[in-house]
Amino acid sequence: MENRINMVQIHFLNVGDGDCIWIRHANGANTVIDVCLAKADKLVKAQDAATEIFSTSKPNSVRGNYNQAANPENPIQYLQKFGVDSVFRFILSHPDMDHMDGMQDFFEAFHPTNFWDTKNSKPKPEFGEQCRYSEEDWDFYQAIRGSKKNPTCLYLYDGSKGKYYNENEDGTSGGNGLQILSPTGSLVTGANKCGDYNDCSYVILYKTGKFKILFCGDAGNNTFEHLITNHRIDISNIDLLIAPHHGRKGTINFSFLDVMQPKLTFFGNASSDHLAYEEWSNRKLEKITNNQTGSIIAVFEGDNMKVYARNETFAKSYNTTSFKEDSLDAWYLGRISKK
Repeated sequence: MENRINMVQIHFLNVGDGDCIWIRHANGANTVIDVCLAKADKLVKAQDAATEIFSTSKPNSVRGNYNQAANPENPIQYLQKFGVDSVFRFILSHPDMDHMDGMQDFFEAFHPTNFWDTKNSKPKPEFGEQCRYSEEDWDFYQAIRGSKKNPTCLYLYDGSKGKYYNENEDGTSGGNGLQILSPTGSLVTGANKCGDYNDCSYVILYKTGKFKILFCGDAGNNTFEHLITNHRIDISNIDLLIAPHHGRKGTINFSFLDVMQPKLTFFGNASSDHLAYEEWSNRKLEKITNNQTGSIIAVFEGDNMKVYARNETFAKSYNTTSFKEDSLDAWYLGRISKK
């Protein structure tokens, strides 16, 4: 197999009803966006819940419940398996517990150098006996907010520029290719006033080579209005979209898809009747879910984005010529080519 040490990878982890994304940049730096089920001593079970080249003319027709939501990954164990011992930046998209579950253990394991937060004023959630989240994670989050070291806490909004995330050492554009499209200060203020903290969610455009990847967190309608009004070109013709709200329907106006036209979308886990399948299917847009694939990996090799799934059964149903990539411990699904 090819040596993938210097290749950009995006791992969309299967962490049950939550989010965790690991980006391994070409320079070896690690970015992690959100975390869920990250327990140092055990894995907490989550609730139950084609052709070689991806083609929007033939959206995913593989059906059935592959039940991977019931077999989640522990993010700490997952990253350690790939030899990760430190994280350069951890981005909390917004302060919901399904995006910060196990945060304290994760930070103790990987000691992130930088921590991206927003100036939200979300009050402490209720933690009762039936709550699957840990009050210690919330307390840890509050304790490190505003820290100047160990980690350095950064509040970065639309248009922010800085070394290493989107600038090189000499101040020229580049760095790790992370462009912050949202939130704005006004979106955060509005979220604090109305108590809907989805609208202070980070939306990050990641550019690597010729590819555009968009991470949407749990962005809401106000955020998408901002994106369409102020970043229409940036969000047009996306190669890979990480669906907002894990792909759930909610009250979102999905007309933003008409602008983004993503070639491929990753959905998280939720009951099938809660996912917005029809919004993608009606537009003939390709999508795959963690419940089908387990964790999903995108590897960027020159003009190709190759996609792999941890679930062998789904991979062989999706692509009859699928093969195992041992270095990823995952099975080939297909590729998007920019040639």
